[in-house]
Amino acid sequence: MNATAAIDHYARLGAQLSALTPLILLLFRLFVALAFWRAGVVKWDDPSGTAYLFNNEYQVPLLAPALAATLATWTELLLPWFLALGLGTRLVAAVLFVYNIVAVVSYPALWPNGFWTGLIGGDFNDHKAWGLMLLALVTLGAGRVSVDALLRHRFASAR
Repeated sequence: MNATAAIDHYARLGAQLSALTPLILLLFRLFVALAFWRAGVVKWDDPSGTAYLFNNEYQVPLLAPALAATLATWTELLLPWFLALGLGTRLVAAVLFVYNIVAVVSYPALWPNGFWTGLIGGDFNDHKAWGLMLLALVTLGAGRVSVDALLRHRFASAR
């Protein structure tokens, strides 16, 4: 196989694999949404435990512990639904991306080896994976399997 044929074959393979992009974006949305929603359910089911954590363990900057607990609970209960449906995906993913950073910074137990060592090392790997998936959703959007795509199609055909 000559170089031109190899390049053509590689390009065809890339085009075929790009057909999986909507499925991958859907899986990213569902995976992250489920993780955040489960965390919200835990907070909802145990308000005294949530209050304890926000008063004694978490060090959320700029917010009173009670306000931080309330905002965290509702963020984790509501935004995952928008993400899973693919509604306002870029905005919701951006909010959850920042929220994820605040969660990591606010809970030093996630980085027992130090924040910067943990950032490069093996600490808070779930948060790193969620952050990367959310960043992909911010940049790429929800994909074709989403309410965003339905709305885009609906309004594009109405012009």
